[in-house]
Amino acid sequence: MSKGVKEAARLVYLIKQALKGNDKAFLTLFQQYEQDIYRTAFIYVKNQSDALDVVQETAYRSFKSIKNLKEPKYFKTWLIKIAISCSIDLLRKQKKVVQLKPEYEEFIPVDDKDDIDLEITIRDLIELLNEDEKSMIILRFYEGLTIKEASEVLDIPLGTAKTILYRALGNLRKKLKGDGVYGQ
Repeated sequence: MSKGVKEAARLVYLIKQALKGNDKAFLTLFQQYEQDIYRTAFIYVKNQSDALDVVQETAYRSFKSIKNLKEPKYFKTWLIKIAISCSIDLLRKQKKVVQLKPEYEEFIPVDDKDDIDLEITIRDLIELLNEDEKSMIILRFYEGLTIKEASEVLDIPLGTAKTILYRALGNLRKKLKGDGVYGQ
């Protein structure tokens, strides 16, 4: 048996054990995908502290609802879906927080105001997309899911997933060329 086949069999065994209520099996599985969850959360929330909060909330929600997992082979996909949901929930809560007015910024000490990086990054461009487009890009290119798998995570038809992905890519191309927010 090859190493990959053994690992897949071990994962299936652990998932089945977790579904039966084995806490150790669940913890082992969660730790296996913790970095993927963190990476997904960080793309949404854009800071380490909030991303760690999302990982923790994902652990809690997934542990409480493991019995709802229908297909063991989609365990990672299921976890990522929960992480996206937790990230979006956190962002919604933060929108309710009153932001500091710009005129008060002078009272906040900043060491290196001149060191602000004005470089456009892919992450900045992704932030300009709507939630559906952002989710498709993250699942497809950051998590490496197929379009079909991403459509299942987002619980949308395959055709809709393709449309959202191609629209998102088109929007990214426009913005990168300068037609969008960062235009010349």
